Amino acid sequence: MDEDMDRPRRIVFLGDSITASGDWAGWFPDADTVNLGVSGNKTDDVLERIDDVIAAAPDDISLLVGTNDLGHRLSVEHVVRNIQLLLVELRRTLPGTRMLLQSIMPRGAEFAEQVQEANIHLWQFAPTVHAQYLDVWPALAGDDGGIRPEFSGDRLHLTPEGYEAWLVELRPALERLRDEPPMSRPIQIIG
Repeated sequence: MDEDMDRPRRIVFLGDSITASGDWAGWFPDADTVNLGVSGNKTDDVLERIDDVIAAAPDDISLLVGTNDLGHRLSVEHVVRNIQLLLVELRRTLPGTRMLLQSIMPRGAEFAEQVQEANIHLWQFAPTVHAQYLDVWPALAGDDGGIRPEFSGDRLHLTPEGYEAWLVELRPALERLRDEPPMSRPIQIIG
């Protein structure tokens, strides 16, 4: 038991290129970080990779996904349903893992309405699977609902300044997550 207490917490960062490009080991040197971000991934792709998450046996999962679905003109309902399925399956198979669901980040202003609609549903759903929710929208969005220009050169991917603005929100959220009790048993899905 003492050995387990001495090992660093394993955090899986799960998502698309925004996650894949993160320097997680450098940003969280006291944690055992696993980068499961894959460039171009949509929610369907992340669902197909769920076994990789389970095999990593994480203490914590930080999930950021959904923007590529919207970029490929998939519906808000599709994005929300897939993220809900992913969270339910992760909770079922990893009951002792703490989960942090992050809001879909702002991108080009033309996506603002869809992103905000999806985020409202995700915020409402997260507590049902005992996941914490981090709303990164206020830190990254400009007045027009698009990502602020200094945070993205292509209105999607983050600049170094964009990563810093995200980390200002993410670091304390992961600290708070660590203080939350994990689920002690799998949830039962009735239906």
